[in-house]
Amino acid sequence: MRLDEGAAAAVGRTPLVRLAHFSRRTDVHVWAKLEYLNPNGSAKDRPALHMLRCALRDGWLSANSVLIESSSGNMAISLASFCAQLGIRFICVLDVKTSAQNVRILQALGAQLEWVMEPDAVSGEFLPARLARVRQLLAEVSGAVWLNQYENEANPRAHGETTFAELQAELPGIDYVIAGMSTCGTVHGIATAIRDAGLATRLIGVDALGSKIAADTSGCRRFPGLGAGFSPPFYEAEDLQRVVHVSDDDCVEGCRRLAATEGMLVGASSGGVCAAYLKMEDELAEGATVVLIMHDRGERYLETVFDEQ
Repeated sequence: MRLDEGAAAAVGRTPLVRLAHFSRRTDVHVWAKLEYLNPNGSAKDRPALHMLRCALRDGWLSANSVLIESSSGNMAISLASFCAQLGIRFICVLDVKTSAQNVRILQALGAQLEWVMEPDAVSGEFLPARLARVRQLLAEVSGAVWLNQYENEANPRAHGETTFAELQAELPGIDYVIAGMSTCGTVHGIATAIRDAGLATRLIGVDALGSKIAADTSGCRRFPGLGAGFSPPFYEAEDLQRVVHVSDDDCVEGCRRLAATEGMLVGASSGGVCAAYLKMEDELAEGATVVLIMHDRGERYLETVFDEQ
């Protein structure tokens, strides 16, 4: 069992493009890393593939395994795609906040859906309830394997070894990288790579209002991809120069500005990254080079972010 052909072989090496019109300042150089051009439409292809390859290499994932994971969106889609390629059964534990579009994609990829209908009684969040259901399934399903994206070290390593390595090779002298936060695999992996290389690049994390990652903020968090109902193990405050919190409306405005100025259709978490840049744009030094991580594509949000109703 290997993952070096087909869709898996197309993961990474995503384009890095200059944004000529998005920024309101002409003296700042803004670039976008188009992670939505990974084969399954998001940055989650990188950690999904890396976690699966490590599990195969270490011998705890086999043809008889049943993969179980908690996800509300892009990680689930990536895992469903690669599990189909491996020919193994995939059970995705998701909740009622998952978008109808993502549900349809998962079904098309052959994933088995395990629904959590009520949030955790103590926290009021769905994530703890999903994780509790994962643990139940691990005890019930023969051959069950849990990659656990929230604690699996292969998650951040994928971003340090590939995402940031690609940026460093293509664009030396980056002053800022702005990236979304959920499991915090992306920011932790990039921060580790920055430290290991001894670079002065400053990493900005983007969190959702209503998330509990960096602070217990208030707000209604409707979009998947940003924020979490708890502070995940990969969140380390020292990884980040700053955390910018964005609202749902900020995400919508960021998406729509990018579409209007650059013709790029991105998803809500990418819109949040765009909004975070706009919030701090006036503070940047003249000539600064900034990279925005475009985590996912916009077609999955046509009925939400891009719907006037």
